[in-house]
Amino acid sequence: MSDLSQFPIARHWAASNPEVIQLYSFPTPNGVKVSIALEELGLPYEAHRVSIMDGDQHTEAFRSLNPNGKIPAILDPDGPDGKPLQLFESGAILVYLTEKTGKLVPADAHGRLECLQWVFFQMGGIGPMFGQLGFFYKFAGKDIEDKRPLERYAGETKRLLGVLDGRLAGREFIMGDDYTIADIATFPWVRTVRDFYEAGELVEFDSFKNVNSWLERCMSRPASQKGLNIPPRDG
Repeated sequence: MSDLSQFPIARHWAASNPEVIQLYSFPTPNGVKVSIALEELGLPYEAHRVSIMDGDQHTEAFRSLNPNGKIPAILDPDGPDGKPLQLFESGAILVYLTEKTGKLVPADAHGRLECLQWVFFQMGGIGPMFGQLGFFYKFAGKDIEDKRPLERYAGETKRLLGVLDGRLAGREFIMGDDYTIADIATFPWVRTVRDFYEAGELVEFDSFKNVNSWLERCMSRPASQKGLNIPPRDG
């Protein structure tokens, strides 16, 4: 049996099954990327709720895994060379899971790199820009009298949706016929703009026909339906 007692995070969030991947997360757009990927891959895992509403991500135990204090993070007792691996950053975790399984990414080198560029497009563009849109449109930023920040992030969100819409023209998924980590990285953020931020009208969401149909395809997958609620928001 794996002994995770050397890891402070595992002492704080005790593992019921220390043999499987331990996921420390919350159902945000970044958090659900990993639970969805784990469900798609069929990898056994145990989810631990790190409530960002209660500040769990700032505890000493969580920061022992991620000094940046952000979810998600994982502890894999069976990491590379059979040694335990702690890992944070959703993009890095997605890449790790594909390397561990050889799935959800094209097998050829050119396809793999093309897929990764779209993962990083999400990490560097869609995630930060959509998140700022949410802050200035739905949360505290809506009370700021100067509306230039909101206009800036709404405009950039529309631009990025346009880039994605162009990529999806004639394609079922970002990489074509195959569903990959590029889709898993991206669709939770697109869903959030429409459904959680309720900013569809602001960014003219309905005008991006390819994005709309792709989002529904992604969300209809059984692994998405399950992973979007892991771990539960309330617990």
